[in-house]
Amino acid sequence: MAQRKRLHFRLPLFVFVFLVILSGTMLALSSGGFIVDFKTLGFTVFSSMQKGVSAVGNGIKGAVSAVNEIRVLRKEYERLTEQLHNYEYMQQANADMRKENERLREQLGFTEQFEYTNFPAQIIGRDPNSQYSALTISKGSRHGIRKNMPVIAVQNGTVGLVGKIISVGYVTSLVMPVYDYDCNVSARIQKTRDVGIVSGLGSGDLPLSMEYIKKRVLAELQYGDIIVTSGENENYLKDIAIGSISRITVQDYDSSLNIELTPIIDFARLETVIVVDMKGVAE
Repeated sequence: MAQRKRLHFRLPLFVFVFLVILSGTMLALSSGGFIVDFKTLGFTVFSSMQKGVSAVGNGIKGAVSAVNEIRVLRKEYERLTEQLHNYEYMQQANADMRKENERLREQLGFTEQFEYTNFPAQIIGRDPNSQYSALTISKGSRHGIRKNMPVIAVQNGTVGLVGKIISVGYVTSLVMPVYDYDCNVSARIQKTRDVGIVSGLGSGDLPLSMEYIKKRVLAELQYGDIIVTSGENENYLKDIAIGSISRITVQDYDSSLNIELTPIIDFARLETVIVVDMKGVAE
């Protein structure tokens, strides 16, 4: 007896799952338990998209606003920086003006009490390579300046010798300073009253030289002693400080001392001078 063959039919799994979901959906729709509100669904989707777009827009707007704010802050920073520089410049200018006023008051106080006619002047030029290492000043024959007039200055409360007038123009003059090679000034040691000759070595950075002081005075001298003009021959005013003793050299073959002086006037910082007319009496 022939054995009956059994037929086996199997549905694919995904088809089975699809059929189950479809059956459930149809059952829900037929029973009213599953209702899709497409209007609400569309609004939800649209509002979500709108919210996302709005967030992106707000972000871009915030970034642009931040960039603009940075630009404004940068301009404000540059403006304030410029104001600070201007303030610092004004502060420096005010400090310079105060110093200048102090120098002018110091000079004015001296010239008002001075017994001789005098002419305050500004140094407007320096020529260390010229024959006389001359200083150019802002006064000339128009103002009453004449050749060979002595020139002094007030610096740090001290009156010191600058030199003498060697050439006069209409509105400017040349001053030969005491440190010039050709400048020779009759001078005294203020303490001992011994007389010698002070000469220059060619530069305001070098010491002055004093000669013809006898060796017998050596024991009475000290570093820092002041040397002043003697007033002899009426070439310079009397008792105007020239320098202070900075070195003394004794040489066996020489009967005189070789004395070096530090100038009273700091020529590197000298700005104003006073030309003196020794033949005129101040009013």
